[in-house]
Amino acid sequence: MSKKLLPVLIGAALTGGVNLAAADVTLFGHLDTAFIGVDQDGGTDDTIFKCTTCSVGFKGSEDLGNGLKAIFKLDFEFDTINRNSNGSITDRDQWLGLAGGFGKVRVGSISTVYKSHGAMIDPLYRTALQGRDRGLQSSFHSGAGEEIQGRATNTVRWDSPSFSGVQLGAHYTLDSDETDGEDNNPYGIGVSYSNGGILAFADYISNDGDAISGEKDAWKVGGKYDMGMFSFMGQYEDYQNSSTDEETAWHIAGGVNGLLGMNLYLGFGITEDDTSNDEATSWTLAVSHNMSKRTMVYAGHSQVDCDTGTTLSACSAVGATGGEDDRTAIGIKHKF
Repeated sequence: MSKKLLPVLIGAALTGGVNLAAADVTLFGHLDTAFIGVDQDGGTDDTIFKCTTCSVGFKGSEDLGNGLKAIFKLDFEFDTINRNSNGSITDRDQWLGLAGGFGKVRVGSISTVYKSHGAMIDPLYRTALQGRDRGLQSSFHSGAGEEIQGRATNTVRWDSPSFSGVQLGAHYTLDSDETDGEDNNPYGIGVSYSNGGILAFADYISNDGDAISGEKDAWKVGGKYDMGMFSFMGQYEDYQNSSTDEETAWHIAGGVNGLLGMNLYLGFGITEDDTSNDEATSWTLAVSHNMSKRTMVYAGHSQVDCDTGTTLSACSAVGATGGEDDRTAIGIKHKF
């Protein structure tokens, strides 16, 4: 999208230039800004400001009658901190679909069920200390494209209605380039159960790989148990990055909620290469306070400790020398 077009659309919506009532359109967004101290063995020592997946978008629906609705979402990511150095606006989830008694069917660029379930057990999701950036969740929860990244492009996704707390989800991606020699149509399927404070899920994704692209797939199980003041969550992943590289990643975490108005979170995880036995351990400790339903402040420290010579994706910051990647963050998150 043009950098000039998005502000025009937002301005038109806010001033009534777009008939929001008739179209049932909602303007929404997410802002997260943090001050981060970075200390990497063999890498970067720095202090930075960071805007983590800041975005703005539109979503809405139209009642078509007989229990059927047309639904859509257009979400755009931007950087409030470094806009002068780049200034780009990138696409996030953007889709059009139908909802009814069959559930929801959406077509476009859509977060996979695999990614969606991971976000549900991370209270620091879309902050500077989110688990998918700090070794607690694999890279399949991030990125965008046609190779089972967290956001699947050129994709159709179906989500079932809830049957006594059980819900199914699946996506199928079409290969948009038939001239590159590969013929991949990645797919994924997941199931979840939610009842009161209990959440459990299982997922599988595959890139439908061939001799050119290589085989990649992943499966995981996980969940959360929320008892009010105390909560426990975690997941186990087993994934294959190529025909010769298989890794496992697991993490467990716990939270104490509402203690003196604060929420405490501690997560610990291990990622291991099953071939080389290289290993990375990760932990995150954070405290947060909900200033309102939409605004949260937080502070915490996170460390990823990598073996020497490892090629694990969680260790990309420290490189082949291994060592520790430490980050301390103080931030504020606001949703509208």
